[in-house]
Amino acid sequence: MPQVSLNVELLAHTYNPEALVALASRTCYSAKDLAQLKELAQSRDNAPYLRGVLESGHTSVIEHASFTFGIEGVSRTLLAQITRHRLASFSVQSQRYVSQEGKELFDYVCPPRILALGPEAQARFEAQMRQMQAWYDQWAGELGENSAEDARFVLPGAAATRIVMTMNARELLHFFSLRCCNRAQWEICQLANRMLDLVYPIAPTVFAQAGPGCVRGACPEGKRSCGRAGEMRERQQRRIQGHGQ
Repeated sequence: MPQVSLNVELLAHTYNPEALVALASRTCYSAKDLAQLKELAQSRDNAPYLRGVLESGHTSVIEHASFTFGIEGVSRTLLAQITRHRLASFSVQSQRYVSQEGKELFDYVCPPRILALGPEAQARFEAQMRQMQAWYDQWAGELGENSAEDARFVLPGAAATRIVMTMNARELLHFFSLRCCNRAQWEICQLANRMLDLVYPIAPTVFAQAGPGCVRGACPEGKRSCGRAGEMRERQQRRIQGHGQ
């Protein structure tokens, strides 16, 4: 069945990101030369120093650490949301060049609330996807060369895509604060939490307070709060404890 599920991989990241961030921060305040700063960052436990830097609000230095993710099994609906995070680099599977013509059915994402309604609802949703595949094939057949460019207009927001995305650590903290929140749309919330699970072990000091605003204090949503702040804090504690911090 072409229904797909989320898969996220951390493809690459800055080598020893917390040492690099510590070096960058000390550069601002120290008279030591580069060789001395490198030796200091590589030979010391940088966590206490970094905690002080982050608590002071000197977060520009964490922009030197970057993380690249491979993301698949997500919808074009999610793509419209995630590309609003402008301080990131995106490479996205193109519906213009990757044709869906002749497939039994294009890959798609089915919302959990539809899945929860049971087999009949799932079958109805799949039938709707098949109808769109039929419309796509019809247009592709009529339009001839480079038909995917225009045939794609009948594909739904549920159509699956694949993304390679790079963010620096500062933008990731911002991304997590918005998208790990329970009030975020379910698909991007699921993605954000998977991403946080991947980067936390690599830079635990930088991401110790990552997540929705309620992890760090009062819920910033005010009257619109989901009321589950305690659950969110427990989730972050499990993440920390799971990696021996």
